[in-house]
Parts: sequence; C-alpha cells; structure tokens
Amino acid sequence: MKKTTKESKASLAKDLKSNKIIIGTDRVIKSLRAGKLSKIYISLNCKDSIKSDISHYSKLGDVEVISLKVSNEELGILCKKPFSISVLGLAG
Repeated sequence: MKKTTKESKASLAKDLKSNKIIIGTDRVIKSLRAGKLSKIYISLNCKDSIKSDISHYSKLGDVEVISLKVSNEELGILCKKPFSISVLGLAG
C-alpha cells in the first residue's frame, strides 16, 4: 500500500518521537541484516545502490520501506539534525 506524502510525514513525525530511530546508511543496513528494524525511511535523492541494497534486505526481512518525497537535506531538518540524512531506520 502506497502512503501519500502527508501520511508519510505524519508517520515519520510520530516515529521520530520514539527513541528507536537509527540514522545513517551503514547503521541501518547493518541493523536490517540483523533483523532489528521494523520500518525504513529513504530520502528522495538517496543513491540508487543504497536503495537497491535496502530493497533487497527489506524483502528478505519483510520490513516496510517508505520512500519520502523530501531530499536528504530536508530529512535532516525534519529530524532536527545539522546534517543531511538519506536513510532512517526504526528499530522494532
């Protein structure tokens, strides 16, 4: 089921309030391989190689992947971080 932009942002805002957020491509992929994630958010301009890795591992682990319609810079701002974020994971 595809989520609308508004639903994705609302879901992201709710998940950011939890202390279970994992930031960064390397950490997210490592946690994904270990089966520790329940949801992944990907920015609009995330590299294709990273998207394909995450897509592959998420299918194996049955993890929901949400492609946001915001750039990595905007995602960093939404997360109140002073840097760009391409990938976010929610531990679950």
